[in-house]
Amino acid sequence: MTDTGNETALTPRRSGLTRRQKRALSRGAQYLIFVAAVVALAVGADWGRLQNQFAQVDLAKQLFPDIITLALKNTVLYTLSGFVVGLVLGMVIALMRLSSVGPYRWVSGIYIEIFRGLPALLIFIFVGVAVPLAFPGTEIPGGTYGKVAIALGLVSAAYMAETIRAGIQAVPKGQMEAARSLGFSHARAMISVVIPQAFRIVIPPLTNELVLLFKDSSLVLFLGVTLEERELAKFGRDLASQTANSTPILVAGLCYLLVTVPLGFVVRRLEAKAGEATK
Repeated sequence: MTDTGNETALTPRRSGLTRRQKRALSRGAQYLIFVAAVVALAVGADWGRLQNQFAQVDLAKQLFPDIITLALKNTVLYTLSGFVVGLVLGMVIALMRLSSVGPYRWVSGIYIEIFRGLPALLIFIFVGVAVPLAFPGTEIPGGTYGKVAIALGLVSAAYMAETIRAGIQAVPKGQMEAARSLGFSHARAMISVVIPQAFRIVIPPLTNELVLLFKDSSLVLFLGVTLEERELAKFGRDLASQTANSTPILVAGLCYLLVTVPLGFVVRRLEAKAGEATK
């Protein structure tokens, strides 16, 4: 006869919880930790001081409409000008990276490595200080707006170039071959067939780059700007210093979110559509 008692003793006991129950228990513990952290912050914060320093409604009302018609408008202009310069320069660098001419590839590769490796702040200082010293008597067209466009364009071009290059390489080679078989030159096939398809692929990352440029435009303060040339960060910082209150900085931050949050939503929608198109 088989000793069922010994077999039972040697058989490892299974846990009383299933995998689903364990996952539910783990998830519940994480929610509990999160709620505990929120409650601790809510109880420990001095809401009276925070409201007094960051949420003075009367002071916030005084910022309008200048923060919109002046600061936000300048921020948008700086961003768009830098984006246009970066897009044009990035396209040129991307084509150089794909060129069969060795020096073009080397120069474009060095440019990308340098401008992706340097902080944007140093590029602004370089454009504002080094360029006038290197070329005395030369004025950058557009004054501060021109300097910001060049500085932001130099920074963004390095990232856009790699994005555009990846988009061009993602277009099936058969598209180029089909265009060449129809009598198109290589340049015409690239401009008429390949690049338009590549841009449909890279629109989401380019839109994300626009969001990053919108935030990097705050570095314009290192170029030295007039009162009429201030962007959101400089505008909020100046008024916070004058009033000894941080409400202007909070309002400026909300104005940034007024633009970046919708743009972020657009990026996610474009990425979702691109994902559906590739299925």
